[in-house]
Amino acid sequence: MQIIWYGHSCFLMKTSIGKRILIDPFSNNLGYDNNFPKSDLITISHNHFDSSYINDINNTTKIINESGNFNPNFLSIEGFDSFHDKCNGLKRGSNIIYIFKDDKLSICHLGHLGHIPCSLILEKLKNIDILLIPIGGHFTLDGFESAKLCNLISPKYIVPMHYKTNTTSLYLDDPKNFIISMKSIKKINSNILDTSDLDINSNLKSECILLTPPYK
Repeated sequence: MQIIWYGHSCFLMKTSIGKRILIDPFSNNLGYDNNFPKSDLITISHNHFDSSYINDINNTTKIINESGNFNPNFLSIEGFDSFHDKCNGLKRGSNIIYIFKDDKLSICHLGHLGHIPCSLILEKLKNIDILLIPIGGHFTLDGFESAKLCNLISPKYIVPMHYKTNTTSLYLDDPKNFIISMKSIKKINSNILDTSDLDINSNLKSECILLTPPYK
């Protein structure tokens, strides 16, 4: 599988059989290119402009924007309710955490999570192979809080997202605080992660993979 970072919290997952899952597509005012390819499925963590832009999406594309269990014929998806803030959604509303599973690996996208989840959800998040986690603060978890969450659930690989880059003018923190909190960091000079390059079956815990932000 390939995981392509389009910037912010948006990723495209391309499965080994050629299926495409687009996560949190954004509008064209973030600074990143939002010319997204045609996808078989879209998941949306919350209905804000920076994660739910579907104006240019094919009308036949399946869209998932709620919690629950979903079973397309090429993978399984489970969505959990959470919040975009630390006030039970009073400031910024709800957020959905999605776990994607196929026969080889599990990938969790935390959306714009703004709090440490309850113990019930933390238990669900254990044994994740790849965790996509917001670290930019102000609207989500910040770098230190995200590192704490990673320590609680110990995913094998961690891909930070939703932080300040040279491409976007959004009011977010850069990744410094998250990076200094992690023990193992690997920087990739690309916005594409090929999961065949990862040792999913190893006993390694929590290696952070820093993808290169995409540019227009």
